[in-house]
Formats: sequence, structure tokens, C-alpha cells
Amino acid sequence: MNFIRKVLSLGLLTGFAGIAEAQYITIDENYTARQLVEDVLVNSPCANVENFTVNGDPFNAGQNSYAFFSGNGSSFPFANGIVLSTARANRSAGPNDNLIDEGSPDWPGDPDLEQALGVSPTVNATILEFDFTPLSDHISFDYIFASEEYHGTATCQYSDGFAFLLRPADFSAPYTNLAVLPGSNEPVLVTNVHPQIAGGCPAENEAYFGGFNGNNAPINFNGQTAVLKAEATVTPYVKYHIKLVIADFLNIRYDSAIFLGGGSFKIEKDLGEDRTFAAGDPVCAGGETVILDATEPGNNTYQWFRNNIAIAGATNPQFQPLQEGDYKVEITLNATACVSTGEIKIDYAAPLDLSAVGIFQCDENNDGMAVFNLNKTNDRIRDNNPDAVFFNYYEDAAATAVIHSPASYTSAPKTVYAQITNQYGCPGMIPINLGIANNALPNLSPVPTCDDDQDGLYHFTLSTEVTPQVTAGLPSGLDVNYYLNPVDAAAGQNQVSDDFSNTEPFQQQIWAAITNGPDCYGIIPVNLVIQTFPRTGLEDVEDFLCDGTTITLEAPAGFSSYRWNDTAQSATRAITVSQPQTYIVTITDANGCTATKTFVIKASGKAIINSVDITDFRGDRNSVFIDATGAGDYEYSLDGQHYSDSPLFSDVTSGEYTVYVNDTHGCGITTKPIFVMDYPKFFTPNNDGVNDYWQIPFLRLYPDAEVLIFDRYGKLVYGFSGNGTGWDGRLDSKPLPSTDYWFTISIANRLIRGHFALKR
Repeated sequence: MNFIRKVLSLGLLTGFAGIAEAQYITIDENYTARQLVEDVLVNSPCANVENFTVNGDPFNAGQNSYAFFSGNGSSFPFANGIVLSTARANRSAGPNDNLIDEGSPDWPGDPDLEQALGVSPTVNATILEFDFTPLSDHISFDYIFASEEYHGTATCQYSDGFAFLLRPADFSAPYTNLAVLPGSNEPVLVTNVHPQIAGGCPAENEAYFGGFNGNNAPINFNGQTAVLKAEATVTPYVKYHIKLVIADFLNIRYDSAIFLGGGSFKIEKDLGEDRTFAAGDPVCAGGETVILDATEPGNNTYQWFRNNIAIAGATNPQFQPLQEGDYKVEITLNATACVSTGEIKIDYAAPLDLSAVGIFQCDENNDGMAVFNLNKTNDRIRDNNPDAVFFNYYEDAAATAVIHSPASYTSAPKTVYAQITNQYGCPGMIPINLGIANNALPNLSPVPTCDDDQDGLYHFTLSTEVTPQVTAGLPSGLDVNYYLNPVDAAAGQNQVSDDFSNTEPFQQQIWAAITNGPDCYGIIPVNLVIQTFPRTGLEDVEDFLCDGTTITLEAPAGFSSYRWNDTAQSATRAITVSQPQTYIVTITDANGCTATKTFVIKASGKAIINSVDITDFRGDRNSVFIDATGAGDYEYSLDGQHYSDSPLFSDVTSGEYTVYVNDTHGCGITTKPIFVMDYPKFFTPNNDGVNDYWQIPFLRLYPDAEVLIFDRYGKLVYGFSGNGTGWDGRLDSKPLPSTDYWFTISIANRLIRGHFALKR
């Protein structure tokens, strides 16, 4: 028990889902132990009960920890019964508006309970015991466990304990606890039967939880289990002792109780577990015989029922149910008033379809034997039995000779067997007829392909390049897979990828396995031939077409056909073109292999000289820049012999030149004469016929030019025009002295200044 204080406020209690009824159970503490057992719990002539005892805390006179209760028209699941509590029994009645939290440290626990639950210590134990002698082989009774410890997160941590302890009255066997979770040996506790607790713990065995109780619950406990059943198999006419005990664990706080359903203690006949779909164990129709055996010792009478209707003539201890239904037997024991009953539900699973299936395998070496993969029949068996589970394959229908390697079973044609069950374990033997395929297959011509790089290796897509030839003329719906040898093809192992690259250059044989579902339809060799295409003369070509001309394009000779760009195939291997563009010729050889050759034809032509920019009168630092345009690639020269990719020429001496612009692709040369002008740095007017005049070469090309010459003081000493002969070194017919003179030249909107020397 825990030490968490119970909060009684309506606000908290209404937070629990529970029973909210205005009627409450009532308690009567005046029943003796014998009355509680004979008149309330058992109330049946099918068991002789005796030796009744009850122990608890009597509290005050007339107040006990055990009592009779009545449902009193409330929603409590039992109409009446017995309550055994760790507190005063009368505190168990609703409403649920006060905490049951009482007892005494001097009120002892129970060592048998402690041993059964493996806990210690216990206190405040209430115990009801009696002996009984059953007249049949099965007992059961209904109960509910209720506790104040169903409260908040305490649900996850604390629980009082109870047990229903059964043993032979002669102590020939130890106690067995019947208060356990269905299908287990785990005792029922608060801590293992509850929903998810917020902030506490996940749900455990929630299906067995009855609910949290609100203020108006029929009983005064915070929560309770669902109605549970305690049951045991017993031996008729053997005396048993049963001890029903509940106690607080650790301390007296937060009490609990067990409610035993009145009249629920039944002496029954155990007909076995239900055979239902829900239990996963229906009867196997057509393959299983079920005999229900209700035999009891003595002079008894029997009556069998189906769906609560008596079955005519079914009055023997044993009965064979041949159809689904709820079956019951009533046994009147030894001509007494005791009528023992037994009940069982029967469902019938549909019978398995045991129709034979077949599988055909290919005999790759024609020796009359083949390697069968029996697992391939599974889908065919499941077509008739969708829920089939496969166990083994056998040589015979009696399942005496197991086939240990069903995936590689070597055999001549014959019948073997598959042992199967459905999802409920119903067995059956399916005949499997083994046959060898003898379908007529065509002789497959070699499968050629063309290799681009002449190494004799090719990347095949077998499904598109080979399969259509393999299946030509065969029935539709066949599958084809490929293997490196006929043994693998027959066994369906080591399949090669659909994206297959041959490993033997130029020619390789593989095998096609043709299948029809799990059946081998046939195996045929496939010769892959990899043909090469000579690459000589197929190199790409780049050429140039001069303005207004044509060019002839030629593909290599010796091939079957040519197709230029999008034109039709023909025998024409050469064409003459007049437009610059890319031309592609597709060449086909005698094997049908194709290759392409590409001609990239670009436009070219003679240059147009737009201008020649001359920077002169710079001494030896004169320059020439040629501005030319056109479709070609150009090189430039000032002498017609030495060309440069640059249109700029530097350090050009004065003189007369011809500009050459050449198309490098052979479309011609464009020329233009130019003059690079400069002035002499000195002259010697000594009438020797050499340098007697200071003049500007080629100035005659600019007749409007004007030259003015000055002495060092800036005095104009001479002037002449572009057509003039120059200066002879005189002023007014008198020779001027040797010295430097300055000049200006006005020419083509330029003004050039400089100086020169007169030497005598």
C-alpha cells in the first residue's frame, strides 16, 4: 500500500472514466462462513462442501472484513456475492466519496499469500477457506478485484495482494494460485492491470481493467478490474481445499477488496479449449476427426446440445461435431440432482485444395533426367490455397522419404508431394507431377551487332537486341533469361545481366532459357557476333568555302550506301556544296553496320581593307595599323613575303609600301599601297648633287601641304608647298650658316614640328 493521500474533491474524481450510478451495493455482515460458501458462492449440488472457516478483523461487534453483498439494482456486474476486504466490509458500499484507509498493525497477514505472490510482509488479511469434493473435472468462479490504489501514478507503483489457493485436502500437492491473468501464471495486481497512466507508466493488460470509479460508483473504491474467471482442472470425487485470501502489502494504508460472484462457483466438465478462428485453432475440415469426450465416472446420463438445441440421439458420453457451432453437454451425475455442464465452441476451417500441380524442366543434355526446383511450384499451390504454409517435399504421399534439396532435385519424370498446412495448421499432401519439356524450338541464326571501336567487345541490352529473335514464332507470354552455359540455364542459376558485355571478342555463345511461369519451355544457344567497322577515312574534316565558290566532299569508297544529312540512302559518296554548314554522311557496310563522317564547312573569303592608319614623322618609330574585315582568317604583310597575325606594324621606316591582307584558307590576297613619311635629320647644300635640298619625301602626295622653316630665333627663313622642291639653305640667295633649324608642316589637318641640321 502507498502513502499518497486520497483526494476526495469532485474536481479530481470526475477526471476518471467510471461508473456513475445513483444505486450502490448493500452489505450484510450477518452471514456465517458456511452460509457464504453454501448459500452464496457455490449453491450447487455438484460439490460436497465442508470445513468452512473465515478469518479477518471483527472490528467492533457486528462489523467484519467479510460479508455478503447485494448489487441492489446498481450497475455493479454481480447481482450478489461475497466481499473479502482489508478493511471493514461495510466500507465497500458506494458512493465512492471517502477513502478506505483503515486497519491495525496487529491484524496479521498471511504466509501462504506471501509465498504465492513472492512478497513480504502482508498485514490485515481476510481469509475464507473450505473443502469441497467435485463431481466433475473442472471448477470456475467469477471475481472482481477493487482497490483504492487505483489512483494517479500510484497505480504504477503499489498494489495489495490476493490469491485463490487450491490444493488436495490431503496435502498431497502444494497450493496452486488461481487468481492469475488469463493464459499466464502472473498474479492479478493493480500494477499490472491498468490503462496508460499520464506521467506514470504505459498500459498493461488493459483488456482486463474495468475502470476508474467516479463519486457515484456502486462501490467505494477508486478502480476495479473487469470480471475475471478463476478456474482449475480437478479430479472428480477427490476432496480439495481452497483458500481465498486478500491482504494489505507493507502497511495498512489504501485498502482493497475482492468481490466473488454469487453462484458463480461451478463444477463443470472440461471439454477442452475452444476450436475457433479467433483462437487460431479451428477444426480442419476433411482432415481431422474431433471427438468431444464428457465421460465421468459413475452411472450418468448425457445430453448434447448445439446452439442450445438438444441434438436428437446425442446421449452418449462422446460426441463427434460435424459442423461449426456452440456445443454443450449436460451430465446428470449418478442419478443425483447434480447436472454438470461442459461447453466448447467449434469452427471448421475450409478443407485444403489438394489438386495436383505440375512443373516442366529442361533436359539440357537429353539424358532423360532434369534438375527441378520444386520451390517454383509454391505459387501454383497458393493459387488454390492462398494461405498455404510449406513444410517439406516428399518422394511419397505417406511422407516417409523427405526430399532434402528441393531447389535442386534431380529426377526423371514422376510424381512427388508437397506437404502444406493452412494458417491454422491443417495439413495436406499436394501431388507434384514432374515433366521434361519437349517443345519444338527454332534454330536461331547468329545475332550480329556492330562494334564502334573495333575491339570486338560490345555492350548488349539482351531484352531488346536478342529476346525478340529468340521468341519469334513462339507463344506469347514467355520469359527469357540468359546464362553462360546450359547447366546454369537449366538450373536457373548465375543469370547474366540484361546489360551484358561479351568477354570473348568478336563472337561469344550464351544460352537463352525460355520459361513459362515456373516451367522451363526450352533452352537454345545464342551466338553473338560482334562485327567491326573500319575507321580509316572516317576522321572528321574541317574545311573552308570561299565566297561564291563550291567545294566537293568525299566519303571513303567501298561501302554499300551513303546518306548525306537527311537525304535518302544512295550510292553517292561525294557531293558538291556551296553553303557553309556541317555535313554528316552515314555510311553503311555490307553487314548493315553504320558509321558517320562529319565535314564541318566554314565560310571564308578575301579581306576588305577598310583603312590603314599610319603614324609617321616619328623617325624610326613610325607604325602602320591595318583595319580589314571579312569572313576569313587573315594575316598581314608590308612586303608580301613576311606575314604576321597582327595587323599592327611598328618601327616602320619612311617609304612607299604595299599593304597585303591574306586569307589563310586560300581565298585570296587584298592589297593597298601606302606611304610612310618622315623628314631628313640634316642636309648638305654644297652643290655635290647629294642632299643639296632639305625636302619631305612623298610630300607631293599632299600638294596643299605647307612647310615653314625657322632659324633658332624663330625667324622665318623659308617656306614651300607640297609640290615644292625644298630648301637649298639660302635666305635671299645667301647661304645660311651650319646650325639647327626648326620647321612646321601643315598636312592633312595635322601640324608637325621638328628640327634638322644644316651642314656645310
